[in-house]
Amino acid sequence: MAPETAPKRVCIVGAGASGMSAAYALSLHPDRFQVTVYDKESVAGGMATSIDVDAAKYGASYINDGVQGCSPVFANTMRMFRMLGFEPTEVGMQISFGKGEDFWTNVFPTELTSKFQADIAKFGRALSVIKTLEPIFAVMPVHAMLKIFNFSTDFGEKMVYPLVALFFGTGNQTPYISCAILERVFKDPSMRLFEYDEKSLLASIPTMLAFPKLHDVYDAWKSEISSRGNVTFKLHHEVLEVVSRDARGKSSISSPIEIKYKVTHGGLETHHKTAAFDDLILAVDADTALKLLGHQATWMEKKVLGSVKYLYDVTITHSDLDYMKKYYETEYDPSHNAPLSSSMSAAERKEREDAFAFASEHFRPLYYTMQYPEDKSKIEMSFDLTHYQPQFRGEKPAGPIDPHDTSAHRNECMPLPDATRAAQDAAKGHIGAEARTGTDPAGKAEPPLEKHVFQTIFLDRDGSQKLWTWGDINPEKKIYEKWWKQQSHRWQHYARVVPWMMFLNGKQHTYFAGAWSVLNMHELAVTSGFAAAYRLGAEYPFHGDEDCERLFRMYLAMSHGQRMRKEDRKGIFA
Repeated sequence: MAPETAPKRVCIVGAGASGMSAAYALSLHPDRFQVTVYDKESVAGGMATSIDVDAAKYGASYINDGVQGCSPVFANTMRMFRMLGFEPTEVGMQISFGKGEDFWTNVFPTELTSKFQADIAKFGRALSVIKTLEPIFAVMPVHAMLKIFNFSTDFGEKMVYPLVALFFGTGNQTPYISCAILERVFKDPSMRLFEYDEKSLLASIPTMLAFPKLHDVYDAWKSEISSRGNVTFKLHHEVLEVVSRDARGKSSISSPIEIKYKVTHGGLETHHKTAAFDDLILAVDADTALKLLGHQATWMEKKVLGSVKYLYDVTITHSDLDYMKKYYETEYDPSHNAPLSSSMSAAERKEREDAFAFASEHFRPLYYTMQYPEDKSKIEMSFDLTHYQPQFRGEKPAGPIDPHDTSAHRNECMPLPDATRAAQDAAKGHIGAEARTGTDPAGKAEPPLEKHVFQTIFLDRDGSQKLWTWGDINPEKKIYEKWWKQQSHRWQHYARVVPWMMFLNGKQHTYFAGAWSVLNMHELAVTSGFAAAYRLGAEYPFHGDEDCERLFRMYLAMSHGQRMRKEDRKGIFA
């Protein structure tokens, strides 16, 4: 009788969306994989964090910080959340771009959208050309595309650049974003964020999804992954170095991977320790991966990972309505209405008048952008978290899910984790109810505008800080300040990084996972983790679900140069 093969020992560095997805896929094979997940933080989630706020003052006890929500087409993210017993909340994606004469919105036609009607119509044709010739446009920046298609300078500065900044949070890098990626967020069925409209640029108020409480989602996910006994989480454990990726010449360690780490907690830390594994998944940003590899990094890893550019941004969470009114259009003002021309048909006139009437009662932006007068290619962004996040209207942390609903994979992870059961407690939606003295358009209680919680993001410290208006936020109304390391989506990323990841993944027992490998979206982070686990021999967890699998196949081909295994494919071109 042949001896049983020992489980493959896998080290995952990073417990964000990509690391958790890899760990989940591997956990489904307890006989084949023994997994250890390291993260220096005390909780899983990476950038998907939640922070506590004063419920009596703001009408809710927490906010999601860093990651707010997603498009309904993010199928892998939504299926995972629903399986764990969490549900996103639908929300109308209203946006307020600019201020004064530069103001426009997707809620009603403004003077600015009327001014740029010809450019807006041309933009749709340009997107079709970019889609047809995507390999060429993938390495062309947005500013060059605008010149090639002869768009006006004002259209680029007042409509396209704010739109790009909204998608990617790119600050002064906005003109240098790959225009092929811009096309994908309009047209790709797995990545689409908005619908194009030939009259207003953005289709009126698309439905977006606001995430449930992310701290609880990731806590439940961690419990589910751990439940099969083959995955160990080592939080407060910071990996310092990949010591080796080759077993040859070692006398005491037979495994190729050796790491060095330390345990940090409460301001204390241990001496450095080592651990050995068979394979390594680096579910961290490219800079961190390169730092951990150190002298172990190959020439190509240094070249590709070193080409990922990061910017440093700061998010200030606050309740300063005066600041918001100074720099953004926060309420409907009929003086911004587009003119009613005598040449309009009766149907067009009625459509426009209906939009004005709707805005007068229902204008409640979630997103804001503002261009700095000194340089209109540089952007500041804000969110109205009270409008965006459903807990301010009494939703429970798990979102609008029935604990007994098992349709569409809901509540599938049985028994449900303790974190899920606690988050599904409807009584938690009442926390902060005394502060909800206003109402939304549907008549549901919410805090009045002067008690709203906002987040303002000041982008690109090194390139734009001299323009920042952060000093105008009332210090007494600041709630929280957090610095972020944000990937740049400049066109060079799609020339020097994305096409070359397939030549790094799988070499020297090492796999890279993270949204940075393509585009900074939670959905791509999840997919990248599944792909790394798949390369190690795990099954794709959502095999047969075409909505989920479509993006997985694309990512596997793009970042790993692989098709799905023969037994997983359907059709000759799958």
